[in-house]
Amino acid sequence: MKTRMIFVGPPGAGKGSQAKLISEALHIPHISTGDMFRSHTKSQSALGLEAKKYTDQGLLVPDDITNQMVKERLSKPDVDNGFIFDGYPRTPDQAIFLDELLKNHNLKLDVVLNISSSDELIIHRITGRRTCPVCGAIYHVDNYPPKVEGICDLDGATLVQRKDDQKETIIRRLNVYKEETFPLIKYYANKNLLVDVDGSRALDVITKDILEILEQK
Repeated sequence: MKTRMIFVGPPGAGKGSQAKLISEALHIPHISTGDMFRSHTKSQSALGLEAKKYTDQGLLVPDDITNQMVKERLSKPDVDNGFIFDGYPRTPDQAIFLDELLKNHNLKLDVVLNISSSDELIIHRITGRRTCPVCGAIYHVDNYPPKVEGICDLDGATLVQRKDDQKETIIRRLNVYKEETFPLIKYYANKNLLVDVDGSRALDVITKDILEILEQK
């Protein structure tokens, strides 16, 4: 299935988990802006260092930085059969940039899936995350704990709670999302591309729902 789609929704609503599952099911790349930011930061590229100044504060990375990362990513051949964007675009201006970028390659989006959940559930999900600083594996204290508390199953490293997974940062990120990103929902709704998905359900139920939605496109 050659499908070009976007997953939108607040941080912690589950769009990243679903994007990975759908990516595997359809054999198309999952393009996460979070992964792009971390990759650029790790390599200490100019774009990465600029992005880190904002992500460390729980703020959205400015459009020009994000857009350039996306342009670079879409130049790679693995997107020829489709892709899933997770966390991009976040604003109407970014959406317009993406529209023009795809248009220049004679491509267009097929669907935008809006995964939503309550603030309370989102805060619980994110504050429970623990990350391995060595291999990047992600656990959850309740939903996906390591075999030994606080220790990565894969390499034995001590797990950490990332700064952007702390409650104060999450609340700030949710507020930023509601203020700055919500207009994106309206943008795609007006283009008849938006489909709402309830992200509070079990992972497999949501995945089945999404695959059924895609079959109808």
